[in-house]
Amino acid sequence: MARQKRSSKVLERAVRRAASMNSINPNLDVGNGLTLPAFSTLIEKMQTQEYAYNSALSNLDGLYREMLETERELGDMTELILLGVATKFGKSSVEYNMAGGVPKNQRRRATKSGSPTPSSQPTALVASENGNGNGKTPTVTS
Repeated sequence: MARQKRSSKVLERAVRRAASMNSINPNLDVGNGLTLPAFSTLIEKMQTQEYAYNSALSNLDGLYREMLETERELGDMTELILLGVATKFGKSSVEYNMAGGVPKNQRRRATKSGSPTPSSQPTALVASENGNGNGKTPTVTS
């Protein structure tokens, strides 16, 4: 998954504005330190930072892809090396247990539940005509 590269609408607008102002006067000075050369310098600084940021993201994405590939290889090797220990020493061996495997004779089998879940079947309870045996008025629930 590549990260979204950054582009700045503020930078794009500033570049267009600077080009327009340049046609007025390349050394435009509107007072209070607001000059076209200073504006152009700040635009260049932002362009440099944006370029550096986007380049760093590309490098980071490459590192991330490499890390995911190594992680996949490590997972595969982890599984294979445990199978190798099982092949060499057996799945009920102490060595297999030491390598992180669960010895065959210590595994628990998953039990299947035969009762349906409450949400799978709606249940309606109707009290008998003579009462429900607890001294309270019979009720109907669903």
